[in-house]
Amino acid sequence: MPDMSASASLAMTHLVTLAEIDEDKVTPGVLGFIVFAVMALAVWGLMKSMNRHMGKVDFKESPDPEAGVSGGGKGKTAGRTEPQQG
Repeated sequence: MPDMSASASLAMTHLVTLAEIDEDKVTPGVLGFIVFAVMALAVWGLMKSMNRHMGKVDFKESPDPEAGVSGGGKGKTAGRTEPQQG
């Protein structure tokens, strides 16, 4: 089998020289602006939809019909019955 490490090393040295970009000349350009604008519009639309759906939610808790039937117990155990033995 041929030694692939030498060719991989040679390929990496050629790719590194291609990757050296002048950072002063790199800009996002028109495509970057369009992508950002589309994402901003999508987030705005999702927030508007969420506010519309949250407005439909009823936060008032309805009274439990079984709690009033059991009577005058106090605390968290009101309305609970003890298990019967025997």
